Amino acid sequence: MHTAPLFSDRADAGEQLAQALIPLVSRLHATGIDATPIVYALPRGGIPVAAPVARALDCPLDIVVAKKITTARNPELAIGAVTSSGVVLWSGQRRWRNKNAQWQEIVLAQAQEKAQAQLAQLQPGCPKTNPTGALALLVDDGIATGMTIAAASAAVKAHNPAQVWICTPVAPGGLIPWLSQWCDRMVILQTPEPFLSVSRFYLKFPQVKTEEALSYLQEHNYKHNYIRISESSVNASLEH
Repeated sequence: MHTAPLFSDRADAGEQLAQALIPLVSRLHATGIDATPIVYALPRGGIPVAAPVARALDCPLDIVVAKKITTARNPELAIGAVTSSGVVLWSGQRRWRNKNAQWQEIVLAQAQEKAQAQLAQLQPGCPKTNPTGALALLVDDGIATGMTIAAASAAVKAHNPAQVWICTPVAPGGLIPWLSQWCDRMVILQTPEPFLSVSRFYLKFPQVKTEEALSYLQEHNYKHNYIRISESSVNASLEH
């Protein structure tokens, strides 16, 4: 049974993930797939992990906002996920499929409103990226159920990137077969068992505040000139 933390904090996890991704991206380019990488973080916790990755790959740091669809009785249980742009993924469990359509519409709308609100809060720090033809790297601080990152991947895939990679420091090994259908490659540093929760594998795992998440985005994208004063000549963003 695994008990010791694997990462000191999200920044440490991001640095380790970046070091794993650098040679993999280089090998992809060596095969003739010369796709420009774009890092898409899942906010808020994924942003401090994604920032070192974007820095190491010298590429834009953007976001895809996806929220769990939950019930009032159990707000931690994901019965589905939806992105701010409306891409929806429902759990395959029969008990959720049997719920009436009106109930599903209500919980779906609630989750999408949360996603759109978070996008609006973080949008000032985001570049106007277009994943078409790019290497889209989806990054989160960990994967528990896989619902949100799968929905995010589906949203990115709709824009025809060259490839989509799901990248995270830690996830349950048993989730890999299911997650593989949503991406071209998975880069997962650790798959400890029993899993239980993402937080137990970090020494420090505080909640990432909106101001902190926005600061990460602005610092990276303004520093590398991925956010410009004039937006008239740049592509429409995936979620904007």
